[in-house]
This record gives sequence, C-alpha cells and structure tokens, in this order.
Amino acid sequence: MLTAGVDLAAETRGTALAVVEWSATSARLRSLETAVPDARIVAVAEDAVSTGIDCAFGWPDEFTVFVAAHARGERIDGDLTGMPWRRTLAYRETDRVTREVTGRWPLSVSTDRLGLTAMHCAALLQSIGDRLGPVDRSGAGRVAEVYPGASLRLWGFDTRGYKTDPGVRARLLGEIGERMPWLDLGASADMMAADDDAFDAVVAALVARAHALGLTPPPPPEQVERARREGWIALPPRGLDTIAPRPAP
Repeated sequence: MLTAGVDLAAETRGTALAVVEWSATSARLRSLETAVPDARIVAVAEDAVSTGIDCAFGWPDEFTVFVAAHARGERIDGDLTGMPWRRTLAYRETDRVTREVTGRWPLSVSTDRLGLTAMHCAALLQSIGDRLGPVDRSGAGRVAEVYPGASLRLWGFDTRGYKTDPGVRARLLGEIGERMPWLDLGASADMMAADDDAFDAVVAALVARAHALGLTPPPPPEQVERARREGWIALPPRGLDTIAPRPAP
C-alpha cells in the first residue's frame, strides 16, 4: 500500500510531497520532496490508494452565494449587522465539526490567508480528476482533505510552535519515533525537522493511511451534498494503533 501526503502552498515553491509505503510489519517513507509541481502530485496520486492534501477543498456555501449575489447587485437579506452572519460566510460545515472535535477553529478559507492556496487546490483537484475521475470533495474516494496539525493533536502530540520552530519539530520527531516504532523515516527526518512543509506532508501521508482504511469519519448523511461542494476534513482516530501496519487476516 502506498499513501501520499501533500502540504500545498499557493505556488510550487512551498509545496511538499511525501509517499509512505506500508507493509504488514512496517511503514517506510519512500520519498519526500519539496518545490513539487502539480504534474508530480498527479502522477503520485495515480499510484497511491489515498492522497491526503492539506488545503481546503472548497468555500462555504453561504460565502459563494453571498459573493455571487453581491456581484449581481442583488439585495442580501437577513441580519447583516453582527458577527454571527459573517461567521457563516467564513467557516464551512467541516470547520465547525473540526472545532467541536479538536477545540480549535481551522483557518478560514474565505477570510484568512488561504485564498490563493485554495485556488491552487481547485486547479490541482481538477488535474487529478482528469486522470482518476472527478474528485469527491467529501472524501469518498482516493483523495482527502487533511489537517496535519489537528491530526497530531488528536494523536496526543503537543504541537505548540511546531510550524515555526525546528527544535519543536525535532522534539516531535523523537516522540513519533517512540510512539511509531514501525515508521522508518530514514534520512528524511532531518529534512522534516528543518522544513515544516516537509513535516506536514509526512503527517498528511499518515492521515491518508487512516482514510484508506476507512477510519476517518465521513460527513453525516444530511451534510454529504454540502461536503461535496465545500470539502470535508478527514480526521483520524485518536489511537495511533489504528493506523499501525498489520498482517493480512
């Protein structure tokens, strides 16, 4: 089994890609690359059973309706004076669910610094779809939206400062080695400590394993159609043993 993880940026320069090979007894980081073009990601996605991409797959329904109505010059109905209405434009349903599960809001694809990356993601999903068939943004397929920081927290790791501090990433790598003795990072561990994009790409590939095993909760039935437009974050189970290599029954 191969799983892939992508830490997507607005440009090729900040994009990282990890591929993990799983056997019955171990998992090996087969490759870890930075400055990865879309064509390379698409080629890897063809071989992987699951590809986890760290980026919002869509925008909130309310936001897209609002922008379209505003562009047409139509009147916007409702109470537009307070923050509650604006929050409906800022967050997707999956963001609200993720906050309930993890205690933290994901960055808003509508209002934070994710817009350019989300545009890149939309183009990448289209390119993957050209090769694999249309990508189901709800995660019902071989491609999933993932959230590495939240996944690490669900697994019990202290992530404070890991995005900016190589020392924190080095500490986390030590803890990962203790708690995932079956994971062979090889020489790429140094690269993960030095580069937060590379680190997140590997975590995304681990979450893709949970997705491939059917362990990431899908959207509830009443939210499936919305998730197919907005995207749905694949959150792994809290126990690391659930993704550990295992002999075939």
